Amino acid sequence: MNPKLEKLRAEQERVQRELEQAQHQQQRLENRLSYLSTGERRARAHRLITRGAAIESILPAVQPMTERAFYELMETVLTLPVVQSVIQSRLPQTGGDP
Repeated sequence: MNPKLEKLRAEQERVQRELEQAQHQQQRLENRLSYLSTGERRARAHRLITRGAAIESILPAVQPMTERAFYELMETVLTLPVVQSVIQSRLPQTGGDP
């Protein structure tokens, strides 16, 4: 056969293998991204559930409330200046002097 043609076929096979490897690597990265996103979603859902459960255990009267009534109550309570002050005092300090 023609040596030039053989060389081109070998080059085509090499490039095809590299393309397949790059596609597999891209798929692995996309799978990893999806896995990490799912993990973050699960962690957030867990946090929301446990905090909601904590509110209900501390204040059982909120259990029969509608979602709208609960949100209105939380908005009213959480915007009180004394509550805002307590919240601010409990937040982790960032930067600055120790």
